[in-house]
Amino acid sequence: MSRPDISVNICGVRLKNPIIAASGTYGFGEEYTDLYPLEKLGGISCKGTTLLPKDGNIPPRIAETPSGILNSVGLQNPGVEHFINEDLPRLKRQDIAVIANIAGASIEDYEKTAARLDETDVDMIELNISCPNVKQGGATWGVTCAGAASVTKAVRNATKKPIMVKLTPNVTDITEIAKAVEAEGADAVSLINTLLGMRIDIHTRRPILHNNVGGLSGPAVFPVAVRMVWQVHNAVKIPVIGMGGIASAEDAVEMMLAGASAVQIGTAIFTDPYVPVKAAEGIEKYLSDNGIEKIGDIVGQVKPW
Repeated sequence: MSRPDISVNICGVRLKNPIIAASGTYGFGEEYTDLYPLEKLGGISCKGTTLLPKDGNIPPRIAETPSGILNSVGLQNPGVEHFINEDLPRLKRQDIAVIANIAGASIEDYEKTAARLDETDVDMIELNISCPNVKQGGATWGVTCAGAASVTKAVRNATKKPIMVKLTPNVTDITEIAKAVEAEGADAVSLINTLLGMRIDIHTRRPILHNNVGGLSGPAVFPVAVRMVWQVHNAVKIPVIGMGGIASAEDAVEMMLAGASAVQIGTAIFTDPYVPVKAAEGIEKYLSDNGIEKIGDIVGQVKPW
């Protein structure tokens, strides 16, 4: 058998393999170029970017947990203009799909950031809708169908770029949120974002994170992510990008069997920065060992009892 085809096409954007570095864990890729060429990955979802620079939350804002980490970084980033002028040109010199992850405190923030990126050569925009919605009393955009749909609709009107909406698992029914953003023009969905968690120092009796609560990621959330990807894959017609605790090629294959067309790897990179490269190589070996010609043939092929 010839070499398996592990390339994927997401919303018209070709990735040479289905591995994407997850937003918030890989920065803008610069720290990893001394280890391997970024082109070994299919894509990079860049650090969450806002209209204006953000300092992020007060430390401590990261804490280890069993099989994962809690974080409350608070979207520290240099702002969209810095991304466009400094980071994007460097990334576009790499043979890798560049996904701009954006966030905002209001719909206008999302609109303006997306409109600015529409003038650039980013390949795709990922909407982080798990951010505080200041105008709605501190809720998050992604926990209601109306909120998620409103941001998606606004960004859809602001850009012709493919839009991928990143969904929070902190909801009653994630499939309803997925269907709501699909109806308003989302080209794909990515899931799951972090699960809300908390740790307490028993000696000081204070939460370990200054923000009290944070987002749980890492292997601990993997089974939840697989379940939600499977549910959403069966609920929408647009591509699903799976993430949440993936730490190996086997995890990536499992996520794709559940219905993911591609996957994002995040927290595992902190313990082994080569995990994305190993995963891409491992997926190709899995296909070869099982006589599968192309990666798309395994997507959604789980066989429920």
